[in-house]
Amino acid sequence: MEFQTVPKVGDIPEGEGRCFPANGTMVGVFLHNVEYFAINDFCPRMGASLSESPVAEDGSVMCSWHAWCFSVKDGTWLDNSKSGIKTPTYEVRLEGGEIQVAVPPPDTPESTGEPT
Repeated sequence: MEFQTVPKVGDIPEGEGRCFPANGTMVGVFLHNVEYFAINDFCPRMGASLSESPVAEDGSVMCSWHAWCFSVKDGTWLDNSKSGIKTPTYEVRLEGGEIQVAVPPPDTPESTGEPT
């Protein structure tokens, strides 16, 4: 899987997220405790943007439509972590001042968060 550059380091304020297209997927990139995380930007319930939410102290973001909360670290739906509902997460790396994410092509098990 190839890494794609999204924003530059410093473009996302601490405790916030921004949405970027990467490999046909809208990806929410968040800065939490000086670490970058990337998840699918669409809430699995109805598709609201998760990057519009600030990152809470526990590393969660809340869907603005129905208040579902997801971990930016592993994509888990925190309101019912035993449900198995998750939003896909993506590997992040920093290269020369750029934030890069590895996002699989759409409609693959990796892009939907389904086990392979």
